[in-house]
Amino acid sequence: MELLQVADAVAREKNIDRDEVLDAMEQAIQKAGRSKYGHEHDIRARIDRKSGEIHLLRYREVTETIENEATQISVDTAQRLKKDAKPGDFLTDELPPIDFGRIAAQTAKQVIVQKVREAERQRQFREYKDRISEIVNGLVKRVEYGNVTVDLGRAEAILRRDELLPREHFKNGDRVRALIYDVRSEVRGPQIFLSRTHPQFMAKLFAQEVPEIYDGVIDIKSVARDPGSRAKIAVQSSDSSIDPVGACVGMRGSRVQAVVGELQGEKIDIIPWSSDPATFVVNALAPAEVAKVVLDEESKRIEVVVPDDQLSLAIGRRGQNVRLASMLTGWDIDILTENEESERRSEEFRTRSDLFTEALDVDDVIAHLLVAEGFTSVEEIAFVETDELAEIEGFDADVADELKARARVFLEQQDEIMTAKSHALGVTEEVARTTGVSPTLLVKLGENGVKTLDDLADLSGDELRDIIGKDALTLEGANEVIMAARAHWFQEGSTEAAKD
Repeated sequence: MELLQVADAVAREKNIDRDEVLDAMEQAIQKAGRSKYGHEHDIRARIDRKSGEIHLLRYREVTETIENEATQISVDTAQRLKKDAKPGDFLTDELPPIDFGRIAAQTAKQVIVQKVREAERQRQFREYKDRISEIVNGLVKRVEYGNVTVDLGRAEAILRRDELLPREHFKNGDRVRALIYDVRSEVRGPQIFLSRTHPQFMAKLFAQEVPEIYDGVIDIKSVARDPGSRAKIAVQSSDSSIDPVGACVGMRGSRVQAVVGELQGEKIDIIPWSSDPATFVVNALAPAEVAKVVLDEESKRIEVVVPDDQLSLAIGRRGQNVRLASMLTGWDIDILTENEESERRSEEFRTRSDLFTEALDVDDVIAHLLVAEGFTSVEEIAFVETDELAEIEGFDADVADELKARARVFLEQQDEIMTAKSHALGVTEEVARTTGVSPTLLVKLGENGVKTLDDLADLSGDELRDIIGKDALTLEGANEVIMAARAHWFQEGSTEAAKD
């Protein structure tokens, strides 16, 4: 019974299961038994869970042929001891209790301590791996080379220097609050990693300070941080009567100031979230005013036009404002002033007008009308509906048909030029016949050393887009071209399989 009392005491102290302590004791007794009777024997120890009585047993397996006399016994011999013994059974012999000597006792103690420590580590890992993304409080135990070891009470955690806020220093005994962002099971025990720079640390701080977030009425949609300097947090309310920004700010800024204080004065912009990307980006760039936005949903890029006097505010010091807005929204943001945008549009207008003037052999007035109506390429004019062209002021059906005919003639001439050029570059006919490959694309492939069907098939979608320009082809379109080029691989494989 004393053994069971010791096991109970250890289990309570280390906060681990009682059976795990008894298992460790059994292994220690088993090891001592093998030391006494010989390591070649299969000796096992068992502690009665109710009485605490120790049983030391030698196990021997019943086999047809004996390879190891210490752990095996023949069927005939076994049946003399036990009539119904058959191959695969185990016979056990009760061994006398061990009188632990000083060395045996020390060895047993080491085994028990080691097994209990392993059980404690497993308990810590199971407990803390389910607490990832949770804020914990602890005391600084030691600081080494800027890395802080934190005592969490039932475990130790590491707060690395790069997870601390800039100019933040801790010393032994300081209280620290941080986020558990990773828990790993390693040889030396579970490693618990803390962070004070992680975006979720700020989100969890707001959840502690703002009851509406804790209750789920207000949802934090995204967070972007420049730790210790500035941050942006996007919030949305599921209750139309509750202002998400006002709730997070609190009376006279009390709630947001509590978070700012914990983050060493980090400035926080609280932004209303919107499902409309343009609105969300405009909100995210606050306090700068935005005049106009142009979205490219395919590449998740947005062009923002701001008044000249708002440019520095929109970009922020060292690009901080636009960088955080981009992180918050998930969109790449390009910022232009109204003057820059006006100049660029004038240049685009002139370039397109010159293209139409030359390609369609028309005067400036017609070219300007086409550009003003939104036409950007000769292909659009060649394949547009006649009625749509005829609706342009000053045009009729005859003019529309003539423009379409001239556009098609121009495209055919360009195709012939590009085809001849691709032949000169050595691009094969198989590449030219691949679905989705135009004469212009053939030339770009040839100029980049892609000349055979296998050369094209070896490319990835991104590599093909890098060659021809991302604006010329979508990733999906590039992948379709590559799969068409790879079709012969599958045909060859099925032919070889049929031969086999």
